[in-house]
Amino acid sequence: MDHLKTNKHSWNQRVETHFTSKFYDVPAFLSGQSSLNDIEVAGLTDVKGRSMLHLQCHFGMDSLSWARLGAQVTGVDISDKAIERAKELQQQTQLDAEFICADVNAFGKQSKQMYDVVYTSYGAICWMPDMSVWAKTVANKLKKGGCFYMAEFHPIVDLMAGYSYFHKSKPDIELEDTYTENCDGSKHEFAVWTHAMSDVISALVNAGLQIQSMQEFDYSPYNCFEGMQEKQTGRFYLEHKGQHVPMVYSIKAIKV
Repeated sequence: MDHLKTNKHSWNQRVETHFTSKFYDVPAFLSGQSSLNDIEVAGLTDVKGRSMLHLQCHFGMDSLSWARLGAQVTGVDISDKAIERAKELQQQTQLDAEFICADVNAFGKQSKQMYDVVYTSYGAICWMPDMSVWAKTVANKLKKGGCFYMAEFHPIVDLMAGYSYFHKSKPDIELEDTYTENCDGSKHEFAVWTHAMSDVISALVNAGLQIQSMQEFDYSPYNCFEGMQEKQTGRFYLEHKGQHVPMVYSIKAIKV
């Protein structure tokens, strides 16, 4: 099975559902609201005037939100339908961003441009079969002294959903509906890989990045898992035996 082709096809099927959802709320974004969350805004500061590569950008609202903060952004995503929508949003906002349809690892090999910042977030690395290859892509696109930042769902959430915590070379093949509120019940086939936190950190270090900080959060900014409770505005929690489950982690690293 060509897992890349399968995932691209299924993400293309999701784009219009996402674009018209309240979950993404495109009209609010176009009226000036940022799609970024407190976690990444606090973790990645001083982007003004810096070139940024956003890996797996979907239809570009986060990319364009970073551009509103002064970054010069290139967004890359495998879905051509998502990139079409991202380009439409860029035209409407006239923000300093460009969007490219490509597999991120292939883009890392083909593109010669280097960036001050590489960024990725929330549900991104499960589509990457190999953390070592992914981390080399990150490192190869960073200028010396450049910053990598990621905010990602905690792998314990996958474990609680019945997936292996530890990485397997063969992906899990799932039929899934979308996580937005306007799901129509249709299911699409996806290939996903789990990655232990140690695998992510080791891959980044082995690729030549120096970890500056790592944080774990007991909440998610998105209500996208079953059984979540919004205990604070915009903060959604899961509990296990009366205790908060870690929901998100972030890593900030520098290319040395």
